[in-house]
Amino acid sequence: MALRKEEGADLRKWYRLFIEVGMTLALVILVVAFQLDYQPEQTFQVDLKEQEVVEMEEITQTEQQNEPPPPPKPPVPVEVPNNETIENENVDFDASLDLDDALDTNQGPPPDANDEEEEQEDEIFVVVEQQPDCGGVKNLQGKVEYPDFAKKAGIEGRVFVQFVVNEQGKVVQPKITRGVHKLLNEEVLEKVKTLECTPGQQRGQPVKVRMSLPVTFRLQ
Repeated sequence: MALRKEEGADLRKWYRLFIEVGMTLALVILVVAFQLDYQPEQTFQVDLKEQEVVEMEEITQTEQQNEPPPPPKPPVPVEVPNNETIENENVDFDASLDLDDALDTNQGPPPDANDEEEEQEDEIFVVVEQQPDCGGVKNLQGKVEYPDFAKKAGIEGRVFVQFVVNEQGKVVQPKITRGVHKLLNEEVLEKVKTLECTPGQQRGQPVKVRMSLPVTFRLQ
């Protein structure tokens, strides 16, 4: 029994030494392994096969054309008896033309000078050298009275009247180009006829001139 205890005591004494030696050898092996340049003799190659390319062809849609209908059948010829003859009517075209005759180019009598003067007199100007003077919008606005019924009904707005000032300075052919109500339109037409105007002149002569004035109806 005493010998076994001595052997165990000796093993415990060398146990620490064995561990240190083992760890040292392991470190040396690791250092040597990292310093070695290991290259495999065989190279690894990957063979890539070419992929098949599938080409898609566009298919154009064809339209079926309808065939035209067949032409109509010709009429059946009618036989004419031998004893009948078809008479051709002779048409006589008299296309003779006498080149010696003079062409008639007269298109009527020349216009009369009086007709030209009447056309010039009836001409109505819009813009002339000297415009007619009717007192302007204020003069017409001062003559117009607001109808009582329109006031009570609350009717208001702007009326545009067009008229012609003739050579004597009188207002003719009045008409409403833009109205509001029948009462207001009639009041403007009645009062525009009472305007006293100075006629317009073109080249020193009094002429007819078309004018237009607005009249405003507004409730206060």
